[in-house]
Amino acid sequence: MASATKRPSRLFRNLSAKIASVPMVLTALVIFVGGTAWTVFYSFTNSKLLPRLTFVGLDQYERLWATPRWLVSIENLAIYGVLSLIFSLVIGFVLAALLDQKIRFEDTLRTIFLYPFALSFVVTGVVWQWLLNPDFGVQAVVRSLGWTSFTFDPLYNSSIVIYGVLIAALWQGTGFVMCLMLAGLRGIDEDIWKAARVDGIPAWKTYLFIVLPMMRPVLITTLVIIAAGIVKVYDLVVAQTSGGPGIASEVPAKYVYDYMFFAQNLGQGFAASTMMLLSVAIVIVPWVYLEFGRRR
Repeated sequence: MASATKRPSRLFRNLSAKIASVPMVLTALVIFVGGTAWTVFYSFTNSKLLPRLTFVGLDQYERLWATPRWLVSIENLAIYGVLSLIFSLVIGFVLAALLDQKIRFEDTLRTIFLYPFALSFVVTGVVWQWLLNPDFGVQAVVRSLGWTSFTFDPLYNSSIVIYGVLIAALWQGTGFVMCLMLAGLRGIDEDIWKAARVDGIPAWKTYLFIVLPMMRPVLITTLVIIAAGIVKVYDLVVAQTSGGPGIASEVPAKYVYDYMFFAQNLGQGFAASTMMLLSVAIVIVPWVYLEFGRRR
C-alpha cells in the first residue's frame, strides 16, 4: 500500500515541466527519429527524383563504395577529421592554459580568440578563399616583400587542398575549444596547484598527469562536439573550393547534397547519409557508454 500511494506522487511530480517538454519530445520522435528511419528505409530503394518503393537491397551501398568521388570524400574526411581533432585540442588547451595564468587583458584576448566562432562557415570560407588566393593573398604579400619564389596556394593544389580547408576550420573553431578548456581549468581546485608547486612537480607534468585526467568530462564533451562538426562539414568546403579542384576537396555531406538535389538520385543520397549517420553513431555510442554506462 505504501508503494502504491507513492507512485501517483512520483508520476505527477514536476508535472508542469513534463507537460512543457511534450512538444520537444514529439518533435524529436516525429522529425528526428522518424526522419532518420525514413532515410534508412528508402536507402534500400531505387528512388530517383521522388521516393519510390522499388527495393534493390544493398545495391545503393555497393554503388556508393564503388564510386571514386565517395572514396575521395571519405579520405578527405579522415585527414580533415584526425588533424582537426588533434590541432583543435592542442591549440585550444595551450591557449586556455596561457589565459588561465591571470594575464592582463584576458577578457580582450578571450573575445578576440572567440570572435571567429561567431562567424558563419560561409563567411569564414570566403575570407580564407581570399587569404589563400595566390594573386592577392598570403603568397602575393610575401612575394611583394622580396621572396619571389615563395609559393602558398593550397586551394589550387589538389594534393593539399584539404589542408587549406583545415586552416580555415581551425581559425574558426579553436577559440570555442579554448573556452571549453578554460572553463575546465577554472574548475580545478587551487590547492592542487599549490601542492604541485610544493612537491616541485614541473608545470607540464602537472598539466599532463594531474589536470588533464581531472578534466576528463570536459575533454570528452569537447571531442564529441568537434567530431559532430567534422562529420557534417559542408558549407566551409562549398564556400572555399566548391569541392575542387575537380573532386579533390569533396566531403560526404556535399556528396549527399549533390546527389539528392542536383543528380536527382535520392536512393544514392540516402545511402550516403545513412553511412554518415553510422559514423556519428560510432562517435556517440562510446561517449554515452563512457559517460553513463559505467556509472553504478
